[in-house]
Amino acid sequence: MENETVLYTLENEIATIILNRPKSLNAMNEELVDSLGHYLTRASQDESRAIILTGNGRAFCAGGDLAHLSTLTVPIKAKEFITKVGNLVKQIQAIQKPVIAMVNGVAAGAGFNLVLACDIIYAAKSARFAQSFAKVGLVPDCGGMYLLPRIIGLPKAKELMFTADLINVEAANQLGLINHISEDNALADETYAFAKKLKESAPIALAMIKQTLNESDDLSLNTLLSKEAALQTICMQTKDHQEGLSAFKEKRSPLFSGK
Repeated sequence: MENETVLYTLENEIATIILNRPKSLNAMNEELVDSLGHYLTRASQDESRAIILTGNGRAFCAGGDLAHLSTLTVPIKAKEFITKVGNLVKQIQAIQKPVIAMVNGVAAGAGFNLVLACDIIYAAKSARFAQSFAKVGLVPDCGGMYLLPRIIGLPKAKELMFTADLINVEAANQLGLINHISEDNALADETYAFAKKLKESAPIALAMIKQTLNESDDLSLNTLLSKEAALQTICMQTKDHQEGLSAFKEKRSPLFSGK
């Protein structure tokens, strides 16, 4: 397993995906991108209720592997690779389960944007973030030019992308990029505690909330109200809704089945 570029575990209904190229700061090459796509698909289909994405070693992900990028001298091959990297964002956003980024160190370039694609972001105090593309003559990829301005606003997104500055976790938090900051030695415990908490929410409802919020920027109020009414009607027919009502009346925690 130590030789695999991505590791995967499933325990207590929580899937964990670990980028595993620590010597390269988990930088993305062809093998890592393909393996990550494979395990995202696996996590979307298994019995997990939440997914944690993290990195092994000192970094979450340093972005694209420059040694690999330097071999992509044929334009069509370069485009194919960057398209595959972008597809990871689409996969994360399409998964009908919460995906939590557990940022254990540096998240730079496409690694930063992989974090932004996740639903919840837990970061260690030692975490650092950079839209590092301009310093190597590249434009942001992996969905960054879509995700970042929607989270922090256009002027700040331009600043981070124009300068490629490395920012610390406190600065990232002030920009609204992070849900929770943890001491380095408490990051895993606090992230998994949050993932376990999500098991108290109905899976069907969570999937619908995630999908609708991800689409909300592109919807008018009237369209969104109609969508809410349609989704709520579906939820009201589920066993999970009945279980939620029963648990409320009986003053106990609900046991949702995703049905």
